Amino acid sequence: MCDEGPRFSVKEYRFAEEPDEQEREEPRRELVVLIPEVLDSQYGMYVWPCAVVLAQYLWFHRRMLPGKRILEIGAGTSLPGIVAAKCGAEVILSDTEELPQCLKNCERSCRINNLLGVHIIGLTWGQISPNLISLPQVDIILASDVFFEPEDFEEVITTVYFLMKRNPDAQFWTTYQVRSSDWSIEALLYKWKLKNIHVPLWSFNADKEQLATSLLPGRHTIEMMIISLAGASYTSVSTSC
Repeated sequence: MCDEGPRFSVKEYRFAEEPDEQEREEPRRELVVLIPEVLDSQYGMYVWPCAVVLAQYLWFHRRMLPGKRILEIGAGTSLPGIVAAKCGAEVILSDTEELPQCLKNCERSCRINNLLGVHIIGLTWGQISPNLISLPQVDIILASDVFFEPEDFEEVITTVYFLMKRNPDAQFWTTYQVRSSDWSIEALLYKWKLKNIHVPLWSFNADKEQLATSLLPGRHTIEMMIISLAGASYTSVSTSC
């Protein structure tokens, strides 16, 4: 990192109710989130298509978030976690302990959105660290595009499994970009006794090339799934909205 530090650009993401969501005679609900992105490409700390889709899922199900404790792993710019916090959840943001600039970026995202009560911790996938062990009970784990490099897949899954063994009713909400038909986590889910449910994008108004008044996700193929322990019961969040 140079002495001057990285250069930033602040982007605005505007989430709004679809016409069929609105109740009669009520004004249209809207949420504006500001995200600082690092312009230097070596950091890679900018909003990826998957983050906007996951943030849209949280916005669509915002009525069930108050009172929930949510942990975002690999948060980076933290768009999903920021949306969850703005919708009333108690949020913990995390990213790798090995890259403190990522944790600083989480802090910037919180400050620019006036979220002073969000906890930020270092968590490195695949490592049973003091920060991981000392986490309080969580209801939902978030992650967008963490299944990016195949060599990281099992480290992500083992971290999620550790959290779910301590929180048997927790769910892992994650979005990923389809980059290769040869890449899959199905075998790892079976190995670690986890199950997943595919969530179609149309079910939360995310089947579009542009969300939250941004140019994302574009024409990228994004998938959404909910992962839980194989023996856990699954309750559709759509019934809670």
